[in-house]
Amino acid sequence: MSFRFTALNSLFEREDVKFEGPAKIKAIFNENVFTLETAREYLNEDAYKNLIASVKGGKKIDRTVANQIANGLKAWAESKGVTHFSHWFQPLSGITAEKHDSFFTIKSDGTAIEEFDGAALVQQEPDASSFPNGGLRTTFEARGYTAWDSSSPAFIMEIGQGKTLCIPTIFIAYTGESLDYKAPLLKALDALNKSAVDVCNYFDRNITKVSATLGWEQEYFIIDETLAFARPDITQCGRTVFGALSAKGQQ
Repeated sequence: MSFRFTALNSLFEREDVKFEGPAKIKAIFNENVFTLETAREYLNEDAYKNLIASVKGGKKIDRTVANQIANGLKAWAESKGVTHFSHWFQPLSGITAEKHDSFFTIKSDGTAIEEFDGAALVQQEPDASSFPNGGLRTTFEARGYTAWDSSSPAFIMEIGQGKTLCIPTIFIAYTGESLDYKAPLLKALDALNKSAVDVCNYFDRNITKVSATLGWEQEYFIIDETLAFARPDITQCGRTVFGALSAKGQQ
């Protein structure tokens, strides 16, 4: 019997998988995301208003308010069992990268403290030499900077038993050049917003902001694990390379 027929026979031996969770998806949706609704619970009125102005209007956040937001983020994250935080960015390597740190800090006198302030929230300094374009700079210019992007909400990433607070950031070089995919995207969205608002104001003077959205038109297919392992193209490439031709009009 061929490997494929063995895989097909295994389908009939599968047991039904029962999902154990809340009856409604909305009960768990966004539970690990620091949304504006969550921020209202953990921030004072001044910090919350400044965060709203930054998210919706691109206003700068000063250091004092950044400290207040950082304290709120830490309190929320620790309530969910988080011990580490990370500046999460998209370098030109095509995959995401993270600069990890711990809330746990040892002071100069040897005492331990759980700490996360505005400085740690706003900026970190990863080594940019390990990313694309890193070798084009001299050694003392090899460092890069991650800067907090307040327009994207922080979230908690759970992998196994570990939980990390991920803070969305942009990634720039020592010289100020963009070294990621997000910084150019934010600039494009800002330019589109300004141009679109100018056009919309011809019809309605009350419009002050236009948000661009992206809709993916992509189909995904669920394949049984045994059948997937029987296909070298799927295991090696993550996609089907050979097989029957697609239906007419679906190529």
